[in-house]
Amino acid sequence: MGKLINRIVLAAVFSIAAGVFAKEPVSLVRKTMQGFVDQNVISGSVTIVANKDKLLQLETVGVANLAKRETMREDHLFWIASMTKPLAGVCILMLQEEGKLSVEDAVEKHLPEFKGQWMVRERAKDRLVLERPPRPITIHDLLAHTSGLANVRSPRDESTLAGLTLAASKTPLNHAPGIRWQYSNTGINTLGRIVEVLSGERFEDFLQKRILDPCGMKDTTFWPDKAQAKRLAKTYRPNENGALKEAEIYFFKSSLSNRDRTPLPAGGLFSTAGDMMRFYQMMLNGGVVDGKRLLKKKTVKELTRTQTGEIKTGFVTGMSWGLGFQVVKEPLGVTAMLSPGTYGHGGAYATQSWADPKTGLIYVMMIQRAGFPNGDNSPVRKAFQQAAADQFAR
Repeated sequence: MGKLINRIVLAAVFSIAAGVFAKEPVSLVRKTMQGFVDQNVISGSVTIVANKDKLLQLETVGVANLAKRETMREDHLFWIASMTKPLAGVCILMLQEEGKLSVEDAVEKHLPEFKGQWMVRERAKDRLVLERPPRPITIHDLLAHTSGLANVRSPRDESTLAGLTLAASKTPLNHAPGIRWQYSNTGINTLGRIVEVLSGERFEDFLQKRILDPCGMKDTTFWPDKAQAKRLAKTYRPNENGALKEAEIYFFKSSLSNRDRTPLPAGGLFSTAGDMMRFYQMMLNGGVVDGKRLLKKKTVKELTRTQTGEIKTGFVTGMSWGLGFQVVKEPLGVTAMLSPGTYGHGGAYATQSWADPKTGLIYVMMIQRAGFPNGDNSPVRKAFQQAAADQFAR
């Protein structure tokens, strides 16, 4: 009889323990992202859903390194590529707040090497006809990608922003300023040089002091140190059989920790999901972080409203451009679950970060996946945003 009672007591204890330690139900976002891992679309991911005040959900799935089977963690770093661009835009508007520039200024006002630029009138197989543009390019043009500046590749990793800007100034414009949208890394890099000239500081120092440090973005850098480099998620692309194979970060030729490498405002940063959340929380809070104002509320609105009128812009239908930020003008397709006015940016290896002022939600998706025809229009982005919106948007 005593043994029977003991068995009953033990069974009851195990039953209670099972209830106490039962796993939380799997979130829709986690289920969605794990599906892409299981299908060999991505190796792993870190995703965040947040609002302006707090983290709502953080999910890590898969691995950061297939060869080592290294479990993906929230502190893994990713090359965020063009997600760098909005930070460059914020730097410029900080200088406008200080009265050091206006976004309507001609670039040549601050960078004299841009005086007397040429523009392509006719391009044929055997000849190139140039003419003067109807007006100089402006800082606004650079921010909205309407300058016509051609993408000038750096001849080496250690070029200065001054050198890159000089080369850009002597390259003919592809079209008249302000009439058409054409994505220009060179234009954003030129903004970085304007920051240097008007602030008297190196671009990376201004960025660190004015944005990264105040926002607590401790793992956002152009040059991951040795410890950070060990936390860098590997990049993969599918091979001919559909399996994932490791790919290089094409933007860089030298080591990641090479501090002589150009701090490219157009796409040079590495970061974590948590750091990017902090940046967009600052934006949704109207330019305030931890009680400290970095930007005026009206400046945040200028950065994140449509600045390109009816010009067709972007890599997916329904997009427009603000000042360094992409802005959803008409939610369609991959942006259908977002509100008009949602702003953010994607990166070359399909990273994404967006803030929706209407719902108050921030979406951050960190993956390192090369080979998508269009990183902004990837099925992974659409599915993540939809899953997050289904759970949190009201």
